[in-house]
Amino acid sequence: MKLDLDYTVYKGHQSGKIVKSSGHKDTLAPDEVLLKITHAGLCGTDEHYKSADMVLGHEGVGIVEKVGTEVDTFKAGDRAGWGYLHNCCMHCDQCLSGNEMFCVQRAMYGDANLDQGAFASHAVWKAPFLFHIPDSIPSAAAAPLMCAGSTVFNPLYTYVHSTDRVGVVGIGGLGHLAIQFASKMGCEVVAFSSSDNKKEEAKKLGATEFYATKGVTKLEIGRRVDHLIITTASLPDWNLLLPVVEPRGSIYPLTVSEQDLVLPAMAVLGAGLRIQGGLPCPRGSHVKMLRFAALHGIQPVIEEFPMSVDGIEQAMAKLEKGKIRYRAVMVV
Repeated sequence: MKLDLDYTVYKGHQSGKIVKSSGHKDTLAPDEVLLKITHAGLCGTDEHYKSADMVLGHEGVGIVEKVGTEVDTFKAGDRAGWGYLHNCCMHCDQCLSGNEMFCVQRAMYGDANLDQGAFASHAVWKAPFLFHIPDSIPSAAAAPLMCAGSTVFNPLYTYVHSTDRVGVVGIGGLGHLAIQFASKMGCEVVAFSSSDNKKEEAKKLGATEFYATKGVTKLEIGRRVDHLIITTASLPDWNLLLPVVEPRGSIYPLTVSEQDLVLPAMAVLGAGLRIQGGLPCPRGSHVKMLRFAALHGIQPVIEEFPMSVDGIEQAMAKLEKGKIRYRAVMVV
């Protein structure tokens, strides 16, 4: 289908500054959907690419404008969103088992489709990698769910039971959503933050207990946690946290860091702890995440910024200083 679309994009640059540019799409493939973007979440991962020559943003939500000739899952006027994964082979063992996030031929943000992103006026994506937005979730709230919500929901949905005790380290963009999801799943939620500043807010979000960690050499929390979800901007003090994990418990380091993941070996071996890596949800779980969020009224706490060079740079500067409460959303 002929498209002949010129669109606006906001890219990274080797200087670290945001650059306004343009893109062009000649055609719309049979399995593709054209979206007019309305909202885009800012993720910590975007900061890692702000010096790269690529369009930024991977928490996108918009309105469908056109669909390819073979698309029957979306129509013009539908709201849709997308996240980290753009495509996969569909036939390897990982894809066939519903784990397409680990497909060796996956097309993901930062590695593929560098001419497109959520910080833009429009985007064209394959229909199977788009998600319908439930009516009860506003578009501004839906954007951070595309990555942040999906990232924390994935280990909770995959490994956690409602009778488990879940620790969440860090009450920020990921952590404040992890608390909500775990609480609504029926879990006891133990929140850890550097200070007491977010204690009351953590309790309102669903935490049953709260512990400040700054200056503490030993944490006394009573019964230990079965699962510990790490959502801090940098890797934590493992010697402080490992003793609060139940033997044979699991730790999920969701922090995006270029540092080596170094833990005290005997503490892990002696307690039979599992260190479980992960990414945002595969598509099937992502759909369930959106349904669950809609049913239970789970929404991110957001700050809105205009979709412009100044707006994106203001949001990124505030995020870098740790001042966003708790997710920045660009609004067209």
